[in-house]
Amino acid sequence: MVAIETTGLGKRYGAVTAVSDLSLHVTRGEIYAFLGLNGAGKTTTIRMLLGMIKPTAGEAKVLGMPIQRGRPQPWHSVGYLVEAPYAYPELSVRENLELVRRLRPGTDRQAIDRIIEQLGLTSYATRRADTLSQGNKQRLGLAKAMLHQPALLILDEPANGLDPAGIVEIRNLLTQLAQEQGVTIFMSSHLLAEVARLAHRIGIIHQGKLLQELSAAELQQQRRRRLLVQTRTPQAAQVVLANAGFAGELTANTLILHHPAALDCPDDIATLLVNAGHPPTHLAIEQEDLEQQFLRLVGIA
Repeated sequence: MVAIETTGLGKRYGAVTAVSDLSLHVTRGEIYAFLGLNGAGKTTTIRMLLGMIKPTAGEAKVLGMPIQRGRPQPWHSVGYLVEAPYAYPELSVRENLELVRRLRPGTDRQAIDRIIEQLGLTSYATRRADTLSQGNKQRLGLAKAMLHQPALLILDEPANGLDPAGIVEIRNLLTQLAQEQGVTIFMSSHLLAEVARLAHRIGIIHQGKLLQELSAAELQQQRRRRLLVQTRTPQAAQVVLANAGFAGELTANTLILHHPAALDCPDDIATLLVNAGHPPTHLAIEQEDLEQQFLRLVGIA
């Protein structure tokens, strides 16, 4: 079944196009990461999915329901966190959650205690919201989104403001929700490394347009590799390898090879050089890091 579906979705502000011809398909129970640079159109898309702003083109369906005024809406089954987590600053964490509970019919009082413990807010339950650190404000925002145990979570930069330990906790929590409770999670992010650990599928948006959708495995497979070779006689080694069909560039006394056969069998490269009297002093396969891959995918690197 489909949790989120958009067809030709677009949003313009005068002469500025924030989102253009966006078609997404998010399956129930999966973690879908919406990846892009700041200003790529992630938050605008999320606001359209939540009915906060009206699209200028196309349509969106959430949990099978068209997001249109005057039509039945799915919000009782949706939790969301958009941009900065909103809270009543003069109220405590518990009081903020109590207000949300009252707005969610059928949510029992025990849900507040459960979510406070689940998100590590027990020590801060009586603290005023305006005294919380940015990371704990983010936890409070997540608690409000999850309080009524929604079938779909729509999260805009859920790791924003969290320290490394907090990021791991939220990652484990979201994974558990998807695996054990079948919750669908649609999350925007610009942190490729975190997305690669968490998401089942990834949509990459740049300048308002969807560049591609791919699985986490496909993302990993697309990372470029190269073989780095160092010898005491790099120019001579370069000639030997070029004559054997392994042309490479020489940069700072390091030979860089991209040939698939060299990457699959680096031992053959070592043998060629040893037999030619230019044994390698260093031989290693280097894989582009996730940040480099992301910049390449969006056409910046």
